[in-house]
Formats: sequence, C-alpha cells, structure tokens
Amino acid sequence: MRNISLGTTGITVPQNAFGALPIQRISTEDAVYLLRKAYDGGMRFFDTARAYSDSEEKVGLAFEGMRDKVFISTKTGAGTKEKFWEDLETSLRLLKTDYIDIYQLHCAAKCYREGDDLYEAMKEAKKQGKIRHIGITAHKIGVAEDIIQSGLYETLQFPFSYLASDRDIKLVEDCAKAGMGFIAMKGLSGGLLTNSEACMAFMSEYDALPIWGVQRESELDEWLRFFDEEISMTDEIRDFIAKDREDLLGEFCRGCGYCMPCTVDITINQCARMSQMIRRAPSQAWLTDYWQNEMMKIDNCVECGICKTRCPYELDIPVLLKKNLKDYKEILAGKEV
Repeated sequence: MRNISLGTTGITVPQNAFGALPIQRISTEDAVYLLRKAYDGGMRFFDTARAYSDSEEKVGLAFEGMRDKVFISTKTGAGTKEKFWEDLETSLRLLKTDYIDIYQLHCAAKCYREGDDLYEAMKEAKKQGKIRHIGITAHKIGVAEDIIQSGLYETLQFPFSYLASDRDIKLVEDCAKAGMGFIAMKGLSGGLLTNSEACMAFMSEYDALPIWGVQRESELDEWLRFFDEEISMTDEIRDFIAKDREDLLGEFCRGCGYCMPCTVDITINQCARMSQMIRRAPSQAWLTDYWQNEMMKIDNCVECGICKTRCPYELDIPVLLKKNLKDYKEILAGKEV
C-alpha cells in the first residue's frame, strides 16, 4: 500500500482512508466495530463532520484511549465566528480529544481569506492548539482553484474519481505544487462506480488521499483487502475505466443531497440519477412500488428552482429529473435496461 503525505502537514498515511459520513445511518455498536476494524486493517485517517449527525460521537468512542494512533479530520459549516467556535468545541467534546488534526470549512461557497471572520477563527484555533492544520472542502471547481491560489490552506478536499475531468486532475497537480494535501471525496461518484479495483488503481496514480464512505462490513472489506493485494493501473483496468467514462460522463447527479429537501417531497438525490443507478445495480431493486411512487412525484415538480440554487455542481435539476422520469417510464413499459 502506497503512503501519501498531505502537503506540508507532516501527516503521512496509507492511501486508503475512512469516510465516516455513512456511519450516521447505523447503530453506535456497529459503527464502533467498523471503525476499529478499519484501524486494525491498516487505515489511519478518518474523516467526519459536524453535519454528519452522530458520526463524530461514534468516531470518538471508537478511538478513545488511542488518539495518538490515528489522524482525525472534521468540518464545520459555520457561517459566523460564533458558530465556528460552538462547532469546534462540540466536535472536540464528541471526538473525546483536545485537538483535531485537520479542521475544515465545509462545502465552502468561496475562498475565505485573511480578514474574513471564519479564516481568522481558524488561525486563532490553530494558535490555541485546538486544531493542528487548516483545511477546506469545496464542490465547485472555481472555488477550489481560488483556494489553491490563495496559499492560505494546508489541505483541500474535493470530489475526485476516475470520472474526473482534465481540470479536476489539474487541481490535484496544483495542490502538489503548492504544498497542499489533496483529500479525495466521492471516489465512487456517489455510488455510480462499483469496481473497487479500478477506483483504487486510479487513485494510486495521483497524490490524493481517498476517503471511502463505509456503512457495511462488506464495503470495508473491499478496501482493506488492498493492504494485502497491491493494486496498480493495468491496460485492462484502463480499458474498463475508458468504457465506464464513455457510459457515464455528462450531466449526472452525484447523490450528495445538498439539493434537499424538495418543496414537493421528491427524493432528488436518487431520482435525478435513476437512469444510471437502475443500470448499475440489480434493476428490480429500483422498480419496486416504493421507487415507482417516488419517481412519479417528479410529475408534481413546480420548477421552483430552489434545488438548482443549492446544487454544488450547478446542475439543471428539474430538467435532469424529467429526463430520468421519461427513461424510467419507458423501462416500466418494457424497454430493456
């Protein structure tokens, strides 16, 4: 397993890390079990966020008494300095620690700079020793590019998978040149990518630390096996990726859910990518009465546009929903999947 150094932070870990968003959906007992198994299997970097309901609390319980053996990053979505400090103190308490390795501004809408309350709070928290490194996460590439150019942050977290554009790849390269660590979120593109070998082989070619979202033991086992089975890019994997890119590239939903909730109760983060999901998983799972009812809610869309303003990828969500519904209805009518 290749090791990755996150810029100039001094943090060097295996290129195989744990994304703790999904553990908010499982019991505390199951989450602690998965986190400890991940550590025992070789993972050393664990990423969570204040926004992930009880994820921080579960991470804190899992690593109580062994804080010096893991690196923990978390995030705040605060919009004011007061909320920043409230979030930070809450995270420290729940994580059962007196410091956070990387504290990140979550889903930043812009690059916060010297003089901005949030960046000044970051500097003060680092001065106090409550955080060791200043990081930031973004979903819009223009914002990410501004962040790198600013030289103010030690790490950038951004979506990165083998569906990446040349511009996305340049972000990773520019981070390396700037001495910034690059943390790769959405390495499976919100569940669209299902070949773990291809995903890991792709990551191995870049100075990027992937944080794989884990909810089930079977998912964790997929990633832990790469500590024993060295994976690198091959012609076969390269051909597979090329074919997958051909099938998937374009305007697609990553399933992040930032567009939610919908004013007419459409499950946007699944319905807007139904055409891909129904072709990449057992199709019957998406043709149940439940999902048929959910998809038909698209007919109720009033095109209020609120979801469009929330989408970090600037998708035209109402149009995307209608395209997916049209395809779904054709499938129900007998079109082959």
